[in-house]
Amino acid sequence: MRALLVALLVAAPAATACELPGGAAQKIQSGKYLVLYRANPAPLKVGQHFALEFAVCPAPESVRVDASMPEHKHGMNYRPTVTGSGEGPYRAEGLMLHMAGKWELVFEVRAKDAVERVVQTIRLE
Repeated sequence: MRALLVALLVAAPAATACELPGGAAQKIQSGKYLVLYRANPAPLKVGQHFALEFAVCPAPESVRVDASMPEHKHGMNYRPTVTGSGEGPYRAEGLMLHMAGKWELVFEVRAKDAVERVVQTIRLE
């Protein structure tokens, strides 16, 4: 029995660590996905365009990025573009939070026929 357990452990693939090269990153965990992201420039400021560098683990088929203000029932005035695929890293450009308040940064992760939203709350003063 012990030999079988050792054989299974040796044969199991090693888990790939989720990384975003280039320094410290924010982490958001959902039921299935881990998203690491970094804003550029940081910190985020009202009315200033910014980009996000990010990684998603496990690797999805595609990712969309958006932001909204749930209390105001509206989103950004801009539609960001996302480049990158598979293992990543990804880059989203063209984001701007145009007013102060509570925002939700949303990574919409698609794999097979399922979509999962990974959300981070951001408060801008």
